[in-house]
Amino acid sequence: MAGTAAPGPDRLPLGVTMIVFATLTMALQDAVVKLVSTDLPLWQLFALRSLIAIPLLLVLHRLARETGGLRPRALGWGLLRGALLVAMYIAFYAALPLLDLSLVAAAYYTGPLFITLFAATLLGEGVGPRRILAIALGFAGVLVILKPGTESFSWAMIIPIASAVFYALAAILTRSKCAAESAISLSLMLNVCFILCGFGVSLVLWIWQPGTEQQQANPFLLGDWVTIDLKTGAVLALLAVANVAIHVALAKAYQSAPPPVIATFDYSYLIFAAVWGYLILSEVPQTTTLIGMAVIAGAGMLAIWRPGRRARS
Repeated sequence: MAGTAAPGPDRLPLGVTMIVFATLTMALQDAVVKLVSTDLPLWQLFALRSLIAIPLLLVLHRLARETGGLRPRALGWGLLRGALLVAMYIAFYAALPLLDLSLVAAAYYTGPLFITLFAATLLGEGVGPRRILAIALGFAGVLVILKPGTESFSWAMIIPIASAVFYALAAILTRSKCAAESAISLSLMLNVCFILCGFGVSLVLWIWQPGTEQQQANPFLLGDWVTIDLKTGAVLALLAVANVAIHVALAKAYQSAPPPVIATFDYSYLIFAAVWGYLILSEVPQTTTLIGMAVIAGAGMLAIWRPGRRARS
């Protein structure tokens, strides 16, 4: 995957800060989406949330006075990255009505394995043995949570694993093809993709007209648009603010440091998902879920441990 500007120098502290903030906010957003999934169709959520988010991004750009402007340098790559992230959200959110948030998050967090694989095969970035061990430990923690081969395992967990593949590809594109773009420009392109997807799929459903039984069985994916009252409008505004914060932070994170390093800290989403799942959805994580999260946290500490060297900022 060669052909555009090479990534800039690494800024590890900034990258780690941005990814932890992004995962904290993303877990909150996903808990809220799961909460409203029976009342608000996904495609309406995509379209209206991004229609609110785009003016917010323009204001943020004006306040931040980012260099480089909003005009993308690689429009095609930016839109492809946006399309991959939209596909990621579709797969992730499609699993939310079927599984607890913590389980969806655990299946989704096979993503760092794919990021490591793609970084090595597509970018040629070195992945040392310690980092491989850290990623492997993180994956072991995910397996403890998922419990494959037992009655607790559900094939619905394959859906968020597909989401993880899309996310990994988007992360690699961010680092390799979109490193010169401003974070706000990348977020604008993503929200354009959300709007196109939201209105496009809604048009297909309007033409198709799925039956009442199909809509009742899966209102989140097949339901008609609903009237927006004050409460729903407030939820959409909250999700729009979260969307802006998440994707500006994600873009900054993957532009600032190698994808395998950021991927390790990406695991913190699992902890935040369990916290928000308990506070908002009253979902209590199982003991195995907590054990898996402890393993994942240990993997993160192993990834940043540098024996024989002084700690850097």
